[in-house]
Amino acid sequence: MTRTMERRELNTPMMASITVDDNMVQVVGAFLVRYGLALVIAWIGCMKFTAYEAAGIQPLVANSPLMSWVYAIFSERAFSAILGVVEVAVAVMIALRIVWPKVGAIGSALAIGMFLTTLSFMLSTPGWEASLGGFPALSVVPGQFILKDLVLLGAAVWSLGEALSHARV
Repeated sequence: MTRTMERRELNTPMMASITVDDNMVQVVGAFLVRYGLALVIAWIGCMKFTAYEAAGIQPLVANSPLMSWVYAIFSERAFSAILGVVEVAVAVMIALRIVWPKVGAIGSALAIGMFLTTLSFMLSTPGWEASLGGFPALSVVPGQFILKDLVLLGAAVWSLGEALSHARV
């Protein structure tokens, strides 16, 4: 199936007439979503090797019904480093989609699991603000810190679907 290239003219009061190629916008958007996702996951993964990040995730992990058991096996720093290795590996797998769609799909699926796990911390970690002027306020941790994972989850779901559509099954 071939796609015809569409061009649109945007006329706004702030700009002169601009011609936009719909396909190019989608290509650039897909690139930014995929490699932005990989960069964010890799960066967060690299941070897991620092004492600062290991201490920062401790209350999230310790209060999680899914993950609290890990501190009975690993130290705070060791578990954080293991997470770092996993996150960097997931980021590399997502980035490999361009040459190896199956690996990109696996990395995206792992990222989905990772983000679902971190989003679950919003339900188990103390520190929520009851309300702020009638609007439910999010504390910095876990609320504001983890809420971004909803967007990253969406990017990972898109990345999985896109990679699967290109993988030879």
